[in-house]
Amino acid sequence: MGNGQAVVAVVRPGEGRRVGLGSIDVVFKLAGAQTGGRLSIVEHPFPVGAIVPPHTHTREDEYSIVLEGEIGFRSGDEEVVLGAGGYVVKPRGEVHTMWNAGDTPARMIEIIAPAGLEDYFSHLAALIDPGPPETSRIAQLSSDYGISYAQPGWLPELISRYRLNPPPGPPPD
Repeated sequence: MGNGQAVVAVVRPGEGRRVGLGSIDVVFKLAGAQTGGRLSIVEHPFPVGAIVPPHTHTREDEYSIVLEGEIGFRSGDEEVVLGAGGYVVKPRGEVHTMWNAGDTPARMIEIIAPAGLEDYFSHLAALIDPGPPETSRIAQLSSDYGISYAQPGWLPELISRYRLNPPPGPPPD
């Protein structure tokens, strides 16, 4: 993405390409091509019971803003549930996850800096769309973007406490 020039970009309410990522969807709002590579912005709708598989980023930080419902966040050893208007920072290098902590659909905005992760979401959606891909293909794609998935010891209790649908991948230890 680099340090290019930002360009004028308009995204009206309800606009943006939407793709499925398994447990949640992503709606693309602003990409690195529009922000000079400085950041990207996506929206994540969270159905009831959804959890994002725990993972670590090595290249970007994420800034989340809850728009509706209740979304739980865990990054490192910090855990919080936020309602509409809540903000949280998930720094690179920490295992983190997010989940719908309530009994109604939830939605959040994710500001990702620097940009680039939106390309991972596009490629991952293309792998998932035709059906479950080979694990090795997801592992290679994730590695290419500096992402690793984890099965932390706290995951089973979290899934049980919030009555979540276990994330795709191998079951937690």
